[in-house]
Amino acid sequence: MSSNDPTDPVEAFKKVIEKGSEAQKDFVKQFSTIQQDVMQNYFTVLRGLTFYNAMFKTTVQSGGRISIPEAERQALNIEDGDLVQVIVVPIERKRKGSQKET
Repeated sequence: MSSNDPTDPVEAFKKVIEKGSEAQKDFVKQFSTIQQDVMQNYFTVLRGLTFYNAMFKTTVQSGGRISIPEAERQALNIEDGDLVQVIVVPIERKRKGSQKET
């Protein structure tokens, strides 16, 4: 059998491997494009949320209370009694009795 013989099992195996490799490359390319689109959309949403608003970290106090830092209150002209909308994204959970490893 010649090396270009289509009935040669080695040649058939090489072709299958090449097709599989191409399929993997296409999948990774498509996945990367989707992932890039998702990240772009995420940053667009974040930009929209922070354009007229403030984004900051704060700690939940007893009774579930949170505080808006003074700089943000001043920048947004928020005064006592004003109604505001809060979007909560947990960053780090701290539980009583749990200790971080050092």
